Amino acid sequence: MKLTARSEYALLALVQLARRGTRDYMTVQSIAEAQGIPPKYLEQILLPLKRAHYVKSLKGQGGGYRLARPADTISLAEVIRLLDGPLAPTESVSHYFYEATPIEKAPRIVRVLRGIRDHVSRVLEKTTIADVT
Repeated sequence: MKLTARSEYALLALVQLARRGTRDYMTVQSIAEAQGIPPKYLEQILLPLKRAHYVKSLKGQGGGYRLARPADTISLAEVIRLLDGPLAPTESVSHYFYEATPIEKAPRIVRVLRGIRDHVSRVLEKTTIADVT
């Protein structure tokens, strides 16, 4: 698993929003400035987060984005999967994104890769945005 800038920025944006709670809205500009994220890129990242119900938006004066649910209910794993796909090191050991790969010819390597997947998944599943805020 390798995080893209897209999921890294999404996590940073969610952390910033978590600092404000689920009631206060923040503008894209203020989130971007606080976390050093290009505003136009942040807008593109916030759209899938909104569609997946991690954030809500409000237009107009006093509007912006806020968390749609408490930070302690949003795991790092679900955000990373949304933006980057599988947590597994290869698709052939992924629970959610399985695809056949050549490495399946070596069962012992597959066992090691499953172990890596399981460890990474456990850590990211139990770690929430609230834990890293």
